[in-house]
Amino acid sequence: MSDYQTYEELEEATQRPFNKQYFMRMLGYIRPYRRQTKLVALGILLGVGRPLFEPYLLGRVVDDGIIGGDVAAIKRLAVILFGLHLLAWVGGRMRTWQSAVIGQGVLYDLRDDLFSHIQKLSLRFYDKHPVGRILSRITSDVQSIARLLNTGLVTFVGEGVNLIGILAVMIWMSWRLTLTAFVILPLLILIIYKLRTTIETSWKNVRKSISNITANVNESVNGIQVTQAFVREERNQRRFDGLTQAANDSWMTAVKADEMIWPSVEFVGVLGTGLVIIVGSAMALNETLTIGFVIAFINYLWRFWEPLSAMSKLYGMTLSAMASAERIFTFLDTPPEITDKASAPPMSPIRGQVQFDCVNFKYDADQDWILRDVDFVVEPGETIALVGHTGSGKTSIVSLLYRFYDPIEGAVRIDGRDLRDVQAASLRRQMAIVLQDGFAFSGTIADNIRYGKLDATDEEIRRVAQAIHLDPFVQSLEDGYAFDVGERGNKVSIGQRQLIAFARALIADPRILILDEATSSVDTETERIIQRATQTLLEGRTAFIIAHRLSTIRHADQIMVIDQGRIVEMGTHEELLAGHGRYFELYLTQFAGRPSADGQAKEPELAAA
Repeated sequence: MSDYQTYEELEEATQRPFNKQYFMRMLGYIRPYRRQTKLVALGILLGVGRPLFEPYLLGRVVDDGIIGGDVAAIKRLAVILFGLHLLAWVGGRMRTWQSAVIGQGVLYDLRDDLFSHIQKLSLRFYDKHPVGRILSRITSDVQSIARLLNTGLVTFVGEGVNLIGILAVMIWMSWRLTLTAFVILPLLILIIYKLRTTIETSWKNVRKSISNITANVNESVNGIQVTQAFVREERNQRRFDGLTQAANDSWMTAVKADEMIWPSVEFVGVLGTGLVIIVGSAMALNETLTIGFVIAFINYLWRFWEPLSAMSKLYGMTLSAMASAERIFTFLDTPPEITDKASAPPMSPIRGQVQFDCVNFKYDADQDWILRDVDFVVEPGETIALVGHTGSGKTSIVSLLYRFYDPIEGAVRIDGRDLRDVQAASLRRQMAIVLQDGFAFSGTIADNIRYGKLDATDEEIRRVAQAIHLDPFVQSLEDGYAFDVGERGNKVSIGQRQLIAFARALIADPRILILDEATSSVDTETERIIQRATQTLLEGRTAFIIAHRLSTIRHADQIMVIDQGRIVEMGTHEELLAGHGRYFELYLTQFAGRPSADGQAKEPELAAA
């Protein structure tokens, strides 16, 4: 199985029944709860007395008390029965509570492990796995495993103990009647075997349909603005209705298949009981057995089928958990692509020299090169602008610089050190990036700025906000820096989110700064504010700027023109125009300013990268 499977491949991989390896790994999450496990076992033992001894005692009540006319025996047996029920109640309470503790603990631990691991995975992993399906792993798939280890496993062990105990008592009472009762047991095994494939397939379809719904809801919510803009609500509703109906159909099919187990068990149980009644009655009439004995044995027989039925209903739950386990452990077994060497030291304080040494790069082995023979050196403090058409490789260059990916061939160096030879976290702590989508986390403005420096004081936050001209907007808010920006920053404008992103980058005090289309989605007035803030942000730092507005790049120390993964030109704005090369062509076709309504030339622009 490859490290980065598509979702469809993962779905195929989950179509297995019971997997011992995954089951043992699931059991590993119970180990930290040994004390609770022992209490659950004690609860099971306290509760096992009632089903094991109650039928026998009731038979004695009939034979010794009622038929024999011994009232004292009836009273004595009643007290014993009361004691058995009391112990069973205490054991049941203990078992239920402690198993809940184990279940919630496993839920927490597994979910925490999964979330911690996926944060370490490279961006390539997220390129290949939709967000909605990742959410499904952390929520519903983890819940499915916790349910098996909590409810399913405890039920299986508890009912298994009852089953073995009842069978032992029945054989001890009369092996002839036991053999009579179970002579039709092969029929039950045959029925369950025939139902197994149907149940297995049904629960796989349930998991797949629920995952599809999760992915669709996530996509629909994130794209709600586009949906409403193009009036596609009805189309989305039809698609969602179809997925929901498919999930409903899958669930009902699985439930129907699951519920066929109990009628099958009951049918076989009735046949077996009928045979026992016939044989037992004949033996009672011949005075080989007593009436109370036959009644007790029939009671045991009925109790034998109950745990068997309960255990058989766990089959669907187990298959569902196996499907979830395969998905989850596939994620957990996916190694982080970007890892530190065992001997890698921290990155020393960065001066800012950047070198790409004959770098070749592509995202997938079967695709063409994204970057080809990229070779350049940037001195500390220089500002480099990257221009080129969409897909030319600009963002790939800054992704390699940030070490989100490693080059396939060649090396990326900072201050002469190969990025693969230093600790990635120590490298990234000295860098900052501002993306086209100024992402804001749920929380306050102060929290979002402090994300760049977790120990930043309120005064530091205020200073950087003033430096990038965010402070006037914050002061206009009633809550000031305590204003909650909402989910993904939906309570503030795009421009305001971008200013927050700039403040977050500035407070990190990076030695290398990357601006990836950082002003492309803001209005002209906000861009002017950001341009003034950028001068503060760039001062004394090595910077890489991907932009399409001329005002953003014309003052760069060097402009790199990227075309089909290669650097075709490099120089200042004036030098490149004078050279009448590729940059000059881009300038003529896409930088040329157009007159505005007042007759003034508009800001020249390059199509968004």
